Amino acid sequence: MQNRTKIYTVSQVNSIIKEILENNLPSRLAIAGQITNWSIARSGHAYFDLKDENALLPCVCWRSKLDRLKFEPENGLAAIAKGYIDLYSPHGKFQFYVESMQPAGVGALQLAFEQMVKRLETQGLFDDAHKKPLPQYPQRIGILTSESGAAVHDIKDSIHNRWPPAELFLYPVPVQGEGAAGQIAAAIRDVNRQNKKLKLDILIVGRGGGSLEDLWAFNEEVLAKAIFDSKIPVISAVGHEVDTTIADLVADARASTPTKAGVVAVPDMQEVLQHVENLKNRLLSQLKFLLHSAEQQSDELCIRLQSSVKHLLTDTRNKLYAIAEQIRKIEPHRSLRKKTVDLNNLQNQANAAITAIINDCRMQFTAQINRLAGLNPKSILQRGYSITTNKKTGLLVKRLNDVQIGELLNTELTDENFIESEVTKK
Repeated sequence: MQNRTKIYTVSQVNSIIKEILENNLPSRLAIAGQITNWSIARSGHAYFDLKDENALLPCVCWRSKLDRLKFEPENGLAAIAKGYIDLYSPHGKFQFYVESMQPAGVGALQLAFEQMVKRLETQGLFDDAHKKPLPQYPQRIGILTSESGAAVHDIKDSIHNRWPPAELFLYPVPVQGEGAAGQIAAAIRDVNRQNKKLKLDILIVGRGGGSLEDLWAFNEEVLAKAIFDSKIPVISAVGHEVDTTIADLVADARASTPTKAGVVAVPDMQEVLQHVENLKNRLLSQLKFLLHSAEQQSDELCIRLQSSVKHLLTDTRNKLYAIAEQIRKIEPHRSLRKKTVDLNNLQNQANAAITAIINDCRMQFTAQINRLAGLNPKSILQRGYSITTNKKTGLLVKRLNDVQIGELLNTELTDENFIESEVTKK
């Protein structure tokens, strides 16, 4: 009897091949090759090939795995993919099912960072035209960072050392790990929605130093978009001076470290007080100049007035003398007495007019001096008052709440001397 050849169905053959693959290949493989034919289906799954100079391997990366990649695969990119090989029975072909992948030669995070910078720069997120100016004297500052890290203390200390009046509001957020970027972005958007009530002048977003992976939350697109959309000016204070993140590039201002955030966010109180003192001195100098100018103008006006009146009197007198001479020659005894009386009357009227003009000038001059004196900020001292300031802040003490027990006060007296005192009771 002849041996009969066994006949297999297609499904049986595929099952045998599948079993051979499972029994003879490692459960997990790492394969190096160049990405080609890259495409993403409507389902979100990626289909592509890995090739070298001699062969090509069909690959599949499910959407759940694709979303975890730190970079964007593209045709021509050399990569190392990890996964397993299995048979796709409906088409009778084996495929490599990719579970993870990274660029060959360049770290996945570094490549992802470079790709993100290029994409966001194309979208205009780094343009200076979109950056908002920081307020010169911020009073209410929001801080988004971890409440347990050293960064929050560095930021607070650097601000309070330079600008004690600032009020700080901490919004605790995770600064690394899965989902951290989304939570920071959500906090930024929430603060912006409530800012009519919060009235924050600046937001500081940051954390201390770490590896590229530790800082990765500040390189994600969701956070970059939230910073870009913020109506409140944002300062990025991430890592060390050598670290640069996407948040640094998008933010309205960058502090190289959390400690430097205070230098970027607020002015120095001592410099401001010195500036105010310089302005006060300039104002006093200008007031003195105006006063002296007014005195000089008044003197010049009086001199010109006296000269004009003297010239007018001289001219009038000469004319009267000429008329009198003519009268005397014609009828010297007839109207000489009357003209003499008229001349005396005219002279009296002229003297009265001169006196009135001079008095009016003096009154105007006195009024100008009084107005200038009223503008002098220290004129109140001449009336027996004093000016009291907080020695620490340099601000005027107007209310009881402007000072605290133990603080030192400076009281300026009329003679420009100062009395220093300590608050012991309120």
